[in-house]
Amino acid sequence: MAMSRRLDPKVQALQETGTLNARPQRVTDALFQTHEFFDARDLVQIKYEMLRRAEVDGHSVTQAAAAFGFSRLTFYQARATLAQAGLAGLVPRKRGPRQGHKLNEAVVRFLEQARSDNPELRAVALADRVAERFGVRVHPRSIERALARQGKKRH
Repeated sequence: MAMSRRLDPKVQALQETGTLNARPQRVTDALFQTHEFFDARDLVQIKYEMLRRAEVDGHSVTQAAAAFGFSRLTFYQARATLAQAGLAGLVPRKRGPRQGHKLNEAVVRFLEQARSDNPELRAVALADRVAERFGVRVHPRSIERALARQGKKRH
């Protein structure tokens, strides 16, 4: 029987919140090397400390970014985000589209009409029709999910 490796509870919590630093070995700042309180695995903490190091301790942006394993661009983005949204702004956001941007109202109406005209149409054929009509490629599974959502809305 294989033993399962248990994750450190903090690492697990950081993973679940999307705040686990994928490259803690890049953090070379002295505080993170000598004090247990400072954790190079905590992305929010290292970004905040990077900003503090430059703003309060007077390090250059280049020095601060390098000591925390980031680029200058990341420093400036973090600084703007902190100023705009506070500490919560340093928590990474989920990447990618937030919703089905290809399946807008017009496309869904078109799909519903095509399906009502011919209930035997499969999602692959519907995807081809969407590509012809709207010039966008939509995965057949996305079409199935969109039509299922529309069906639930009616009931």
